[in-house]
Amino acid sequence: MRIAAAGVNIAQTLPKKEWPMPESAPQTALIRESFDELRSRLAPASVNFYNALFARAPHLRKLFRDDLAGQGMRFMSTLGYIIENINRTDELTDRLSEMGRIHAIMGIRAADFEPMGEALMDTFREELGPRFTPEVEAAWRAAYADLSNRIIALGEIS
Repeated sequence: MRIAAAGVNIAQTLPKKEWPMPESAPQTALIRESFDELRSRLAPASVNFYNALFARAPHLRKLFRDDLAGQGMRFMSTLGYIIENINRTDELTDRLSEMGRIHAIMGIRAADFEPMGEALMDTFREELGPRFTPEVEAAWRAAYADLSNRIIALGEIS
């Protein structure tokens, strides 16, 4: 299964050195700026993310610990790490490979990445309000599609 985003070619998994994300410097800037705006509210945003995820995919709740605040902060910290290292292909590939392995062990399926992406968009929409413009959303959707497809491929998630 592949996660699709408007204007993103994800028909194949690219070799490690061909990192298409982000498509442009302006998209990178939008991703970084919007995440920076969220930094002061990471704790509530992380809980909102999991609430949105479980509303969309209740079957996933059993795969996560009861401490959603802690889990959410790990998620947001990982997201921050990815954003900060967006141009470090080797380092990110290693991290995404590890994430794929962990998600596979947890029992996450490829189809589960779609509601995760939508929950992330819901979280940004709620936390950023009118600053979550169509351009910001398009940048995040493209980035999420690329990252999730890499995690799925590297983790051999079916």
